Amino acid sequence: MTRNASTELGEFLRARRAELTPRSVGLPGGTVRRVPGLRREEVAMLAAISTDHYTRLEQGRIQASEPVLDAITRVLDLDEDQRAYVFELAGKEPARPRPQGVQQVQPQLRRLLDDLASIPAMVLGRQMDVLAWNPLAAALVGDFARIPAEQRNYARMVFSPAMRKLYADWETTARTTVARLRMEAAHNAGSPRLTTLVNDLSEQDPDFRRWWAAHHVAARTTGTKTLNHPIAGTLVLEWDTLTAGTDPDQQLIIWTAAPDTPTQEGLRFLASWAAGDREAGRGTMG
Repeated sequence: MTRNASTELGEFLRARRAELTPRSVGLPGGTVRRVPGLRREEVAMLAAISTDHYTRLEQGRIQASEPVLDAITRVLDLDEDQRAYVFELAGKEPARPRPQGVQQVQPQLRRLLDDLASIPAMVLGRQMDVLAWNPLAAALVGDFARIPAEQRNYARMVFSPAMRKLYADWETTARTTVARLRMEAAHNAGSPRLTTLVNDLSEQDPDFRRWWAAHHVAARTTGTKTLNHPIAGTLVLEWDTLTAGTDPDQQLIIWTAAPDTPTQEGLRFLASWAAGDREAGRGTMG
């Protein structure tokens, strides 16, 4: 499923165009359309370019200039993440080299994980591979050490039966995960590991297949999740993402609880429960 960036850009623009209506962009509604969304000529008119130019761009036959991309993203009402995705696919922002070898967690992140006894935390690498974790993250999300290293990927885990039960709003979590993988595809085009991941999940899960085809993108770095934990009960956790300065392809994900809440007590209980088997949570890829 390795994709040419121009083809991917065209599919993304078509998907976003299909989500809009004439009225949403200030055009007359007209009659009912056989195909939903704006027509190519309407996008071209609003972006002040020719229909032929926009058509060839969607077909992956030409490169767009930055002013043209800026106009199109404005017409399609793209958010910041979507706009960044478009410009990256078009090669209009410098792309840093992305090594393809097996990642190892940065030593300073490993030490930080070891010191976070009361906060669940893990390190994600390229294509959301789980590189390292602490015992409380394993107690909260699942025993990473039991997953073979080549399968130890957060997106794979999200689409497992266990995660469908764990997340109270699993669909939102899963959709966000797919959107983040879409962003990874722009950063890391042609990655064999990412291609295998997408192919596997597409074959195994119809939800993933449908959401991947929708071409949504996201790069969320914070939020709130509610977990129905089998041991600690209902937990309402705020999560945040910290990017390693020494390797921007590694992100530290932490979950925290508001003070003096049942969730904070639940995390304390989990920390105590996990303390008896700390070595199960000390792992790295490879």
